[in-house]
Amino acid sequence: MEPPPWLDDLADDLQSISFTSTTTTTTTLHRSTSSGSSSASLTPAPSTHTSFSSKSTSKHSLSLSDLRFSLRLGSGDIGSVYLVELKAKPNEKESPVFAAKIMDKKELVSRSKEGRARTEREILETLDHPFLPTLYACIESQRWLCLLTEFCPGGDLHVLRQRQPLKRFEETAVRFFASEVIVALEYLHMMGIVYRDLKPENVLVRSDGHIMLTDFDLSLKCDDSTSTPQIISDKNHAAAAPKNDYLVEHPRYTSSSCIIPNCIVPAVSCFHPRRKRKKKMGNRGGPEFVAEPVDVRSMSFVGTHEYLAPEIVSGEGHGSPVDWWTLGIFMFELFYGVTPFRGVDHELTLANIVARALEFPKEPVVPATAKDLISQLLVKDPARRMGSTMGASAVKHHPFFQGVNWALLRCTPPPYVPPPFNTEVVSDESCPETPVEYY
Repeated sequence: MEPPPWLDDLADDLQSISFTSTTTTTTTLHRSTSSGSSSASLTPAPSTHTSFSSKSTSKHSLSLSDLRFSLRLGSGDIGSVYLVELKAKPNEKESPVFAAKIMDKKELVSRSKEGRARTEREILETLDHPFLPTLYACIESQRWLCLLTEFCPGGDLHVLRQRQPLKRFEETAVRFFASEVIVALEYLHMMGIVYRDLKPENVLVRSDGHIMLTDFDLSLKCDDSTSTPQIISDKNHAAAAPKNDYLVEHPRYTSSSCIIPNCIVPAVSCFHPRRKRKKKMGNRGGPEFVAEPVDVRSMSFVGTHEYLAPEIVSGEGHGSPVDWWTLGIFMFELFYGVTPFRGVDHELTLANIVARALEFPKEPVVPATAKDLISQLLVKDPARRMGSTMGASAVKHHPFFQGVNWALLRCTPPPYVPPPFNTEVVSDESCPETPVEYY
């Protein structure tokens, strides 16, 4: 799809770097407290989360004139993403780099897209998860709106898939990427957010090889009442989680030789280890935490055609099950290099999504457990689709993910780690015939 014509004007304006006349607004900069630094400088903290509540905020004055734009990484429906550097101070050798999503405020109003930009900003301001972006700053001038987030040097999974042999991923890589996407979706649903735009182009690879979901302008932000945490017991009945659980004071961690420095492990006694017991078939090992926003409904027709769920196409209204449908399409594409319902045009693609049965190609050979999982995710009836009621908990327990340590995903070696990023490489114009693709 060709970018809108206004993007060319936006790119020309940004290349001139004539931001000195813009108004400076006070912005909130988010930094993880787990980085171990008390410096007040603005530095990205990729994959430094040690908990889901590790953010601290401090206020600084920052304007577009403080940023150096060096490369356009990609473009979308409501803006373009640029690689930017924070202009170095005299005593600093290197400048931190960020991804800046730039939106033209007048263009947003003229195309009635200001609501989508507002939703994305509000969602980014609430997120605190290792597989989701951190909003470091939001900068506004009279014309521009800029969202400053982490730059992922590994690019997106669409570009990475194109570089694989036969343009598809191996089973271990699919399991790794799908696992981290599932955990990210679980957190979003817990926050009352339906993502609605999962696809390889929106799954970025950080410098450490782990993923980050991006692009939330199509997401549905629910009311607080639509995502009620529940505890599902082994007897298959649900009990609402006590709302005052967060008031319970837990004992502080103390230093111990049993704690592994780089990972957080479950607290167990070092002197009275429990005997290993054989797991009974069908026993999930205790209550499950579920926070699926089951009551939210939307009639909007949003998303990428090949990833649209049947209930969106038919206009019946949709909710969080659309994210589990897109997970099935996502895994299918990673395995086979194509999406399952693609037609010769958009109209036939939509017809296939609603009416055509799911078929798996003969090549390549894909494990039966993967096919079974994809089949359960691509059930056309959202009420019967895996994840529609039990959320991520049901998906996690599928045999395809056997052996995945969900508590320590960030300690799992990724299948691909991007080479060290160098700003001089992307800013070098000596070889214009070889474009650098990131997003």
